Amino acid sequence: MFEAHFQTFEEPEGGVALTARLGALREELARRKLTGFVVPRADQQQNEYVAASEERLAWLTGFTGSAGLAIVLSKEAALFVDGRYTLQAGKQVDRKAWEIEPLVDPPPEHWLTRHLAAGDRLGFDPWLHTSAAAERLAAACAKAGAELVAVDSNPVDTIWTERPAPPLGRVTIHGAQFSGEIEAEKLKRIRLEINKLGVDALVLSDSHAVAWTFNIRGADVSHTPLPLSYALVPKEGRPLVFIDQRKLSNSARDHLEQSAAVEAPAALTSKLTELAKRGASIALDNATAADALSRLISGAGGKPVRGNDPVSLLKAVKNLTEIEGTRTAHQRDAVALTRFLAWIDREAPSGGLTEIDTVEALETFRRQTGALKDVSFPTIAGTGPNGAIVHYRVTRKSNRRIEPGDLLLIDSGAQYEDGTTDVTRTIAIGQPTDEMRDRFTRVLRGHVAIARAIFPDGTTGAQLDTLARQYLWQAGLDFEHGTGHGVGSYLSVHEGPARISKLGTTPLKRGMILSNEPGYYKTDAYGIRIENLELVIGTDIVGAEKPVNAFETLTLAPIDRRLIDVGMLSAGELAWLNDYHARVAAVVRPHLDDNATKLWLDEATATLK
Repeated sequence: MFEAHFQTFEEPEGGVALTARLGALREELARRKLTGFVVPRADQQQNEYVAASEERLAWLTGFTGSAGLAIVLSKEAALFVDGRYTLQAGKQVDRKAWEIEPLVDPPPEHWLTRHLAAGDRLGFDPWLHTSAAAERLAAACAKAGAELVAVDSNPVDTIWTERPAPPLGRVTIHGAQFSGEIEAEKLKRIRLEINKLGVDALVLSDSHAVAWTFNIRGADVSHTPLPLSYALVPKEGRPLVFIDQRKLSNSARDHLEQSAAVEAPAALTSKLTELAKRGASIALDNATAADALSRLISGAGGKPVRGNDPVSLLKAVKNLTEIEGTRTAHQRDAVALTRFLAWIDREAPSGGLTEIDTVEALETFRRQTGALKDVSFPTIAGTGPNGAIVHYRVTRKSNRRIEPGDLLLIDSGAQYEDGTTDVTRTIAIGQPTDEMRDRFTRVLRGHVAIARAIFPDGTTGAQLDTLARQYLWQAGLDFEHGTGHGVGSYLSVHEGPARISKLGTTPLKRGMILSNEPGYYKTDAYGIRIENLELVIGTDIVGAEKPVNAFETLTLAPIDRRLIDVGMLSAGELAWLNDYHARVAAVVRPHLDDNATKLWLDEATATLK
């Protein structure tokens, strides 16, 4: 019945092939007189989703998560992952060959200082690490009396004989009806930021920044309409865009050439060298610029100035056109989600559905809108114990049948030209236990606390994060991920610089879109997450002494009432939930074409007392 277009369910390679690869890498390192090598899960721009040609970490270890790092020494090897991926890594990698260690606390450098010896030479590819990351590695090596060595060519690429070719996705123009601002106006704003920085030029090392600035989109990586590219914006004069010109149609080239000179990617180093030889100061993004760029500028006599990419913040604050577009996208998505949720409720209790069935069904309902460009990330559909794996990705091997008594956690999103969506719902299949309802209600109360938050201008995500956790904390519970991330406008579903998390230091500004997704995960039992996207808006408070902000909830989909212990909700929380469900019904119902789904929606959004 359902045919998936954008997602596959193949199991990553394992076993003998991976053992042989680790051995081959050690031989190559010995040939180069290196004691070890660092393999990040990264491309040259630190993208979350990377082209197949950049999946070195997955190829070497079998781990397919979106964040991680491996260190291979002559005798030991370790894979470093964050809390989202601990369970997944344990299932995917050979535990005899690899230790699994935390990525953040303590960081990999801590492991290095314990395993390196005086005189050791640790290799790294300066195109795959930021300067800050390289400095941390160098400090760890120095502490152990070892040396950090920048390699000219990546040893993994040397042994990866069947490495795929780099992508050549076609570039498309993101018209003013979606972007709301022409390139010339964006460049004016960027140049104001360049002047504030007091530099001669700015390197856009983040392809998202290039796409936003020049109003283009692409197809080089999965799930994000990204044209892999760089740009160089001088204080005065014509910007340069560095992109493989085989990706450009005549119209895309004409569009770019209206505001920039178009060069091949290889020209980036020569143009930077030319500038640096004149003693120029060149701004680089701390988060995405490769250490190789800093080295190149310094080596040619220029001054690399590292800091936050100013485009990141400009891009995060959506204009009125983008905000209207995302509202429209979420209303369209709501109809597909409602049809899907009604279908699940009809079909799942019989025990005939699997996780893959749900992924394919949801994608099909979205495709039937006629506007779907891609899913915004691989759908997470985990039933029972698989739901407890925070970033679980179903494969044909792990695919689990949905049974009565399960909780089904489904986290998914869509890319439409007018907006990007991301939504999680947890669905009771049959009768939930009292414990499930208690945990779900605590998560819901945290979710509502964020949605109802009122906060002064200048408030950061770290200041709000506690609101989402407070009711879990009261029961000695928590979740090991941030509460929310920024979301792009037909760009990355995970966008900086703002986030709602313990580490969220960027003040939230009106026009930013962030997720609100607290959760709870009981290992080997079930997972719970409730996620909506929120738009930061201004709000009027009588007597307020400074500007005050609030959230407008963009996502519109029923929250499973069967999992709510109404007795645990305050009057304000209950009013929020009933108002939200009334809004969902008002927006979605007129667009439903069959009575069965309308009746389901009426019941799913009925007032709770």
